[in-house]
Amino acid sequence: MFEVLDPTYSEASEPLQLVNRPDGLGGLTVGIVSNGKQGTATFFDALESELRTTFGVADVVRVTKGNYSAPADPDIMHSAQHWHALIAGIGD
Repeated sequence: MFEVLDPTYSEASEPLQLVNRPDGLGGLTVGIVSNGKQGTATFFDALESELRTTFGVADVVRVTKGNYSAPADPDIMHSAQHWHALIAGIGD
């Protein structure tokens, strides 16, 4: 006999509220939330450059989660309220 465990995160959260997408990214602030795994930094360097040069993004805020397998820390969630768009990235 064996026990099967449910690996899903069980803390209840508030329902998501969708916001309107911006028409473009020019002049806006975009946040990039990394899980901190190896290989993300180089990719996000290139992504940040592309966001600034091709899409005219005014500011890119890059943060790394404290634990790659857990939800973002409360301070990251608070900061994200001030960004116009957010990219969540992973790497291995």
